Amino acid sequence: MNFQGSETVDKRRLFILIAAFTAVYVFWGSTYLAIKYAIETLPPFLMAGGRFLVAGVILLVIARYFAKDYEKPSLKHWKTSFIVGTLLLLGGNGGVVFAQKYISSSLAALLVATEPFWIVLLSWLWLKKSRPNLKVVAGLFVGFIGVWLLIKGNSNVAAGSESMQVLGSFAIIVAALSWAVGSLYGIRASTPKSSILTAGMQMFSGGLVLLVVSLTTGEMFKFDIAQVSRNSFLGVVYLVIFGSLLGFTAYSWLLKNAQPARVSTYAYINPVVAVFLGWLIAGETFSAQMLVGAAIIVGSVALITSNKKDDSQTPGMSVPPQLPSSKINKFRRASVSA
Repeated sequence: MNFQGSETVDKRRLFILIAAFTAVYVFWGSTYLAIKYAIETLPPFLMAGGRFLVAGVILLVIARYFAKDYEKPSLKHWKTSFIVGTLLLLGGNGGVVFAQKYISSSLAALLVATEPFWIVLLSWLWLKKSRPNLKVVAGLFVGFIGVWLLIKGNSNVAAGSESMQVLGSFAIIVAALSWAVGSLYGIRASTPKSSILTAGMQMFSGGLVLLVVSLTTGEMFKFDIAQVSRNSFLGVVYLVIFGSLLGFTAYSWLLKNAQPARVSTYAYINPVVAVFLGWLIAGETFSAQMLVGAAIIVGSVALITSNKKDDSQTPGMSVPPQLPSSKINKFRRASVSA
């Protein structure tokens, strides 16, 4: 028996596993800061639309020529892609890039952590799953207290008045809701077998919708490429490569090679990375009240998502409660900010 060969394979697998988790933790957590720089001189919806359109085209090409499970997408597949792409990328990511014109990247990342609340509620009210028990209800209630503390304790004054900062915070919460709706819809809708193809179609569709919104709101007419700063350009490049391509690829691999409960831990790590980078690089500050609110939110999410006996069905930021394990690999996500 070749024990040495088996040991080499195990070490290689462990290395890939660590690298994949690191990519999801760091790359997705850093996208909030990248968005902050990208929209300094770029219109929010135009930036997001262009970024996802480029990433979508790249993934479609990869799927067509390199994915073993590639299949020609049907009209039903494209219908799903446009619906999910609109909810995830226009409603979800679009809400984030809009909000970050008025609030810090740190606060945006922390507020995105409210998504599990919507997943739990929508799974109960929409998908008719079992009613949340006392533990989950307590987690939801405590979590919303944390959100209130975060918003009230925000010490970062971005562009705009205090009322615009409240609007930005509200936009993030709506974005999390939109992402939850799109995520749950995408589980039951018709999608291709290839996860890379599915992601490419959704990014391409969502990118087109974002560009239409940019056009109708007049962003494109006000855009002057000569005014784009080096930081904004590098921010977009970072988002395309590390947020959409590498981050998503790592996440897709983890869903097939690690327990969903462990994969979902990025929901707790991403805000920490975002807050740290916002403080280290962008000089963002946070008050003691914000720290308390953040701790409460993370604790409430942990309380909600620990409500499972079987790890294969443990919900996280992207795996809805009580989702059958046979459908877990059908669920793919690029992250609200990724």
